[in-house]
Amino acid sequence: MATDNKEYQSTEKEPRADMLIRGTALGGQVRVFAVRTTHLVDELQRRHQTYPTATAALGRTVSAASMMGAMLKGEEKLTVQVKGDGPIGQIIADANAHGEVRGCVTHPQVHLASNSEGKLDVAGAVGREGFIHVIKDLGMKEPYHGSSPIISGELGEDFTYYFALSEQTPSAVGLGVLVDVDGSVIHAGGFIIQLMPGLTDDQITKIEQSLSNLPPITALLDQGLELDELLSWIVEDVKVMEQMPIVFRCQCSRERVEQTLISLGKEELKALIEEDGKAEVVCHFCNEAYAFDREQLESLVDQLNA
Repeated sequence: MATDNKEYQSTEKEPRADMLIRGTALGGQVRVFAVRTTHLVDELQRRHQTYPTATAALGRTVSAASMMGAMLKGEEKLTVQVKGDGPIGQIIADANAHGEVRGCVTHPQVHLASNSEGKLDVAGAVGREGFIHVIKDLGMKEPYHGSSPIISGELGEDFTYYFALSEQTPSAVGLGVLVDVDGSVIHAGGFIIQLMPGLTDDQITKIEQSLSNLPPITALLDQGLELDELLSWIVEDVKVMEQMPIVFRCQCSRERVEQTLISLGKEELKALIEEDGKAEVVCHFCNEAYAFDREQLESLVDQLNA
């Protein structure tokens, strides 16, 4: 889906709350997901100070991950890794079944010239060679691992291919992020359409035609469309089964960072005390910094001695 960074005047006074819907269409023969992630992506842009092209790539990835998280149950969770050969490096997104999402990118200060369509060059930043990896923690002994090659770098097409190859589910994935001239996020969101067995050739052809004529997701969001109305551009008889808020949430805490420092061992901690007299640990997901002075580090050594 299209992503732009031109000077822009939104028709909405205030972006709506981030939300995800899950449902069916065509009498239950199609599974549908749609998400609005504007505030989430804007929060990630602020925390990581991403440049526009990096913002778009990260935003598309976390939008996809949030919908994939909605396919899980209970305390299940997943991690999406986009490992392309472009300058942005690796994109990572975590999501769970409760709408909690976080994400980061190796090189957030990447911005490329617009592509031939005048849009942000996400494919150039992500790269056109590499893989998408999905790791699902389903509460079993071993996590599920799925992967597929990157086929375009635009990410919507790449996640579509992932579902077809790794999960054997014919799907259409659309993702969009609109970035303002000041780097803030105007709109972000996406959809996943999954075809179930039993659809006729005519029904499939009609869905394909609707997808080919679909305006950019961000344009539809800017018109003030609700998520079910966005899906109705693609399929008929949309029935919403569930909706939930999408929120940024990181699992880091001072206690977890303390455990990480303790895991370094006594000798490493003593070296930190002798060389620097302090330590600072920054969470790569949320960019929060946790500072420890000499006395606090010595207390961790005492815990190990005990």
